[in-house]
Amino acid sequence: MKYSGIGGQAVIEGIMMQNGNDYAIAVRKPDGDIEVKKDTYVSITKKHKFLGLPFIRGIFSFIDSMVVGMRALTWSCSFFEDDEEAEPGRFEAWLDKVFGEKLESILMSVVMVFSFVMAIGIFMVLPLFIARICKSFIASETVMAILEGVIRILIFILYIKLVSRMEDIKRTFMYHGSEHKCINCIEHGLELTVDNVRASSKEHKRCGTSFIMIVMIISILFFMVIRVDTIWLRIVSRIVLIPVIAGVSYEFLRFAGRHDSKLVNVLSRPGMWMQGLTTTEPDDTMIEVAIAAVETVFDWRQYLDETFPGWRENSSREDCKGAAGHDHTAVAMAGCADTE
Repeated sequence: MKYSGIGGQAVIEGIMMQNGNDYAIAVRKPDGDIEVKKDTYVSITKKHKFLGLPFIRGIFSFIDSMVVGMRALTWSCSFFEDDEEAEPGRFEAWLDKVFGEKLESILMSVVMVFSFVMAIGIFMVLPLFIARICKSFIASETVMAILEGVIRILIFILYIKLVSRMEDIKRTFMYHGSEHKCINCIEHGLELTVDNVRASSKEHKRCGTSFIMIVMIISILFFMVIRVDTIWLRIVSRIVLIPVIAGVSYEFLRFAGRHDSKLVNVLSRPGMWMQGLTTTEPDDTMIEVAIAAVETVFDWRQYLDETFPGWRENSSREDCKGAAGHDHTAVAMAGCADTE
């Protein structure tokens, strides 16, 4: 595996792919056509160099991903609104009058803040209170910290299981799989075709799901060491340490995404396993959307020329094998096997 620098996320019936400051959103519209939008976003860590330092950049990179992700999600949703020609209600009209062109940005900020607060409450504070139920018969603070962490992971798994029952989320997880498959295909030196992408792994070490899993595991280690007496101080410590834990987790994920040693692969296993809940095998139409997003922001041919110099010759050779009746897909499968 060779690091390419591209990343992305699934949106409603589509994919967002980002490469540096450029990002592209590709959406399969209701009429079956693929609509692609390209835009730019300069990271907070690039605007302010201090915020780009190791262990500091993690939380701000997470904020960046939320901003770009919300933009992409909002744009993708616009193709599937129930009644676009309907007159806005009084409240909507009032908001539009008061905030004008800033309305979308304000609403996006409100949603992000609300989501962040809810995430802290559900995944950081709630496990603490549930674990305290067992405090009367568990004397060890270390065991309590481990129990809290296990409860946190179980709540996350339950949450994913519940939302995955929704049809839209099921399809979003399929698009998530196509995003990973495209990146794995390229980073294993394969031509970006539907056949090669289909045969590639749907798990990837740089995935946001892995980041969340790493955060939950590292939080166990932190809270085993950092101990406070009162419940309120414990709540404060969970909230205050979020940027620190996120910073450490980000550095590990960043390192893992650039290295392919056995140790790194073993340490990445929990996150890769969790991706089994958030990625599903996509169909070919979804793969086509992901390829469209990649090709808008990333010159994969130039990347393969520089990183895998013999890829064109190998591709031509496999085409000849395919014409002779050999299974080209199996070749692609072998090329991506060590990512899993």
